[in-house]
Parts: sequence; C-alpha cells; structure tokens
Amino acid sequence: MIKSVLPLSAIIALRFFGLFLVLPVISVYAMNLEGATPTLVGIVIGGYALTQMIFQVPFGIISDKLGRKGTIIIGLLLFAIGSLICAISTDIYSLLLGRLLQGAGAIGAVVTATISDLVKEEQRSKAMATMGMFIGVAFAASMAAGPTIGAKFGVETLFYITMFIALGSIFVLIKMVPNPPHITHTYNKKVELGAVLKNVNLIKMNITNFLQKGLMTFAFMIIPMVLTKTYGWQMSDLWQVYIPAMIFGFLSMAPAAIIAEKKGKFREILIIGIVFFAVSYLIIGFSTSAAVFVIGVVIFFIGFNMHEPIMQSLASKFAKVHQRGLVLGIFNSAGYLGTFLGGMIGGMFYQDVTLSTLVVVIAVICVLWAILIITMANPSKKKFAYLSLNEFHLENSGNLNHTAIDEWYINNTENIIAIKYDNEKISEEEIKNLLK
Repeated sequence: MIKSVLPLSAIIALRFFGLFLVLPVISVYAMNLEGATPTLVGIVIGGYALTQMIFQVPFGIISDKLGRKGTIIIGLLLFAIGSLICAISTDIYSLLLGRLLQGAGAIGAVVTATISDLVKEEQRSKAMATMGMFIGVAFAASMAAGPTIGAKFGVETLFYITMFIALGSIFVLIKMVPNPPHITHTYNKKVELGAVLKNVNLIKMNITNFLQKGLMTFAFMIIPMVLTKTYGWQMSDLWQVYIPAMIFGFLSMAPAAIIAEKKGKFREILIIGIVFFAVSYLIIGFSTSAAVFVIGVVIFFIGFNMHEPIMQSLASKFAKVHQRGLVLGIFNSAGYLGTFLGGMIGGMFYQDVTLSTLVVVIAVICVLWAILIITMANPSKKKFAYLSLNEFHLENSGNLNHTAIDEWYINNTENIIAIKYDNEKISEEEIKNLLK
C-alpha cells in the first residue's frame, strides 16, 4: 500500500500546496493590479474552483473509461500552464484567466479514485487518511511559506513555484506510481447518475464539502484584508497569524483522523469541526484587537484541519466500486463550487455589509449544518473476501445477489474476485459455498 499511496498522496498534496501557497496573500496582491475591484478579487481567489467544479465530473468519468494516469497528466499540464499565466499577469483579467486554467486541471477525484483502485477495501480508510494528512501538511506548510516567500521575492515567484511543482509531479507519477489493476465491476450494475444524486448520505457529504470550502475561501478573503487595513499589518507580518494557525491545525489532524477512522466517529468529528467554524467566525467578526482576531483565525484552522483528513475517506465509504470516479467527482465539484462562491460572495458583500453581520449569518448556517450532520449515520464497517478465480468460478456468480453482500467485482490483474459483505449476516465460508 505504501508504495502506491505515498507518491499519489505527494502529488495531490503538492498540487494543493501550489494552490494554497498564494491564498494567504493573493487578495492583497490582486487588489493592486490594474482593473481590480473587491468583487473581481474575490472571483480571482475562488476562480480556480469554478473550473474545478466544471471539469471534476468529466475528469472522473474519463478516468473511469480511459485510465487514471493519462487523465492526471493532462490535469497537471493544465495546472502548470495556468500557473505560468498567473506569474506573468499584469492586470486582474489575465490573473483571472490563469486561475481558471489552474482549476481546469481537475484531478482531485481522479487521484482519490486511483488510490481506491490500488488498495484493498480494508486498507482504504488508512490510505484516504494518509492522503488527507498529506493535504493537511501541505496546507499548513503553505500558510507559512506563502507570506514569507511572497513578501521577500514577490507573489509572482509563488506562481512559478507552483508551475515547477506541477511538472515535477508528472515525473513522480510516471516513475513511481504503479498502473491501477484492470477491474471488471459488478455485473448488470451500470453507474446511474440519478441513484448517486439521490443518495442521502452523499447529499449530506456534498453539502458539507460545499460549506467547508466556502468558509475557507471567505476566510482567506477577509483575513489579510482585515489585518492590513484595520490593524495596519504588512504582508510580511502575516506569518504571525498563519504560523500559529498552522501549528494548532496540524496538531488537531491526527486525533481527529484516529477518532473517526479507528472509532468510527466520523459524524462526531464533523460536528465538532462545525462548532469550531461558528465560534471562530464570531470571534473574528466581533474582535476588537489583532490578538483576539488571531485567536479566531487559529480556531477556524483547527476546525478545518479536523475535517480535512477524513472528508475524502468518508465520501468514498458511501460509494460502490463502479461509482467511485463519479461520486468523488460530484463530491469535489461541490467543494469547488463552495470555494468559488465563498470568494465571490465574500468579495461582493465585504464592501457593502459589516463583518459582524456576515459572521452572524455564518454562525446560523453552521447551526443548520450541524443539525444536518446529526441526521447522518456513521458508515457501517464491512469486510471483504478476496477469492482466487483459479478456485472459485463465475458460473455461480448469480448466487452473490444476496442481501448480505453489498457488491463484488473482478480484479483481472490479480485474477481474484473481491466481495464486500456484512460479516454479521454472512460468513466468508458461506460466500465460498455460494461460488462452488
């Protein structure tokens, strides 16, 4: 598992590092470009998410049909081209174009689906948590590196860094990531978009990703602006808020992932994170000093980093094997829609509505969000049986249409049949007898 998951986790983490690297400073930087307005700056901040949203599902479907690695390479090349355009931009519109191209390389769901293909079901939670941890570390590191490098060498340098990161990730993908096994999915069960869209648990996860990412983007819209305009900070001072946020956020990740994955308390971790979001925004909106404001920011990032390691893992638990690319594509699209709207709406209202009013509205949304998650069941634990096709034959596969069997598929590369089942209702021996 390690040889497969670590390179892919590194690729997605480096890509997120490139995106996150500019977030702490981009609102101040973009505001000084020709043609800039608060609304356009908000769109620039979340603009990459608009194209991520548009292309996430098509990329997921293409990867299901044509292969994962080629799809990931295309996405990384688009990201590199977009980063270059951002680096050489001299006005707000060319910067927006670059951000849109950055987002067009929508490989998040494809990388997640690739990890799911390469590891067994019982290892998948650990693999997804590993990827989430990598993303969290990338997020934390970018919070420290972005303001420091941007202040010393210019924000343009950050975009050049992201370009080289994308090109380097292609090398890692080709040299270090094995080809996913050839999978034949459950027979007579094609992917049905309607069934996926009607899945109640997936709806709740999509809403969660939408709100979490929207609140994150809005936070990055207001944090540097309030600190520079209200409290007189310089761009080079922003590390003083992001470093504490990085440290406390990083420390919250491991306990949250362990409690969720090992104890099966996904719902509880989501609710705690939501409470942190509400409290943090209220502190930010009603702060009367920079110190109190920083405390609010730190609390926000604790909540955000509690969510981040478990989000992809939890969404994948509600998806069947043959749905995974589509399900994760929709899930990530919902998150990127939140990212885009968080920036755009934040830019529109920041200049017309008081911050205290905005944070009260956000707190009310968080209360409703928490109520929604309370109604979501934690995913039940299932087992997998891996049976050699040399011993068990497909002639009797019709017997697998059993109420205790969730799904099954053929791993042609390893010549095995994988069967996901409820071990409280049926045993592995009984499953073997069904195929004899």
